[in-house]
Amino acid sequence: MASIDFILLIGAILVLSSILTAKIFHNIGIPTMLLFIAVGIIAGSEGLGGIYFNDASLAQSIGIIALIFILFSGGLETNWSESKQAIKPSFLLATLGVLITAVVIALFIMFIFDTSFLWGLLVGSIISSTDAAAVFSILRNAKIELKGKLKPLLELESGSNDPMAVFLTIGTIELITLPEKSFFDVILLFVLQIGLGAILGFSGGKIAQYLINRLNFFYEGLYPIFALSIAVLIYSSTAVLGGSGFLAIYVAGIILGNSHFIHKRSLIRFFDGLAVLSQITMFLTLGLLLFPSALLNVFFSGVLISFILILVARPISVFITLIPFKFSFKEKIFTSWVGLRGAVPIILATFPLLAGVEDSSLIFNLVFFIVLTSALFQGWSINKMAKLLDLTAPFKEKQNSPLEFTSIADDDTELIETIIPHNSKSIGKAIVELNLPEDSRIVLIVRDNKNIIPSGGTILEEGDVLLFLINKKNMKVIKEYF
Repeated sequence: MASIDFILLIGAILVLSSILTAKIFHNIGIPTMLLFIAVGIIAGSEGLGGIYFNDASLAQSIGIIALIFILFSGGLETNWSESKQAIKPSFLLATLGVLITAVVIALFIMFIFDTSFLWGLLVGSIISSTDAAAVFSILRNAKIELKGKLKPLLELESGSNDPMAVFLTIGTIELITLPEKSFFDVILLFVLQIGLGAILGFSGGKIAQYLINRLNFFYEGLYPIFALSIAVLIYSSTAVLGGSGFLAIYVAGIILGNSHFIHKRSLIRFFDGLAVLSQITMFLTLGLLLFPSALLNVFFSGVLISFILILVARPISVFITLIPFKFSFKEKIFTSWVGLRGAVPIILATFPLLAGVEDSSLIFNLVFFIVLTSALFQGWSINKMAKLLDLTAPFKEKQNSPLEFTSIADDDTELIETIIPHNSKSIGKAIVELNLPEDSRIVLIVRDNKNIIPSGGTILEEGDVLLFLINKKNMKVIKEYF
């Protein structure tokens, strides 16, 4: 057995190789997950590294732990004031849309490959969830923004459709391996999973906010560890009670991220970095688990199922679920096209392996091939598709605030950031002319990536990023004005 020092050496080399690979190729439109998987494959038993790894149970555990932090971080950075406008269509896409996708794939596999409906439904369930993070990573690298409700729609759908895919996968496996189970039992499982996940996620987020603000730790470094432990507790307690831990951790992240708590910026940055590390670790592990030669055996069937998924199943689910909502034909086409598959389907593909489902190795290889095909085929064309459908908007470069402000519990002050839009009535005015509340101040202006220390005579321009130190009671007034 390899020593811990050697394992750490190999781990460090793989992580650094992944980061450098992503840095080199980040502008060519390839989802970073493919790059990380490629590093794992190259390091694997059939690659240059020769590292033999076939422990599906360990890979599944690593994937689940990684998803906890990825989903929690995604929830923390979800702007609810923007996203809530798309909550109804996102919910339908994440539930009914996932079910429709799984059923269409199941019917196709059943008739074309002469298998049972349940076996086809298992494959369809595993590949039914999407990964919008890969989409936005590609768009961000190309400096492209999406118009209208598309961004919140895709963000909320991708964050909330994983629990439905997990439920369908587990439920179908139970129907296959336990014939005495009925569809009524599976429906009860769904109600329990979604209900407990939503309730415990919401209450967990509220409790986390309360404790972070009330527990005055003597050492600042304890806050990230405390928040990390709370996140793991929310997921694990929900899962142990029979609910959807993935839904709970995502909801908790949204609740906490849209609340006021101390050390907010530093905690969000901590979980952002942890999420990136989790993604690298997860994709490296999945790359190591794959034997590339096995993909050759599923090439033709994999291409066929990928074709049906991308051009038939996903569009059908999108157009049906968005019927009650005012989305244009172009927006529905784009939503159909950007249904990239990510890590979740590959992790779910380990479930049949561990449950002893018939031809589970075939399912794993099929799913892996479909994910790779989706990422390659759709990933390359997302930017062109957004431009072709005229769904792009001016890109808003994210400004990195040079100031940090730590608000203590029950403090009335807060540091907020806002940008002056093109139609603002403050453009061309001096700060002294704005008649801002006396207990609120503009402490810094960021203009063209340069910091400006403001005075009363400073003239404001379109696109200025303003950092306000305000009294919380003036929050509404400041936001309405700008």
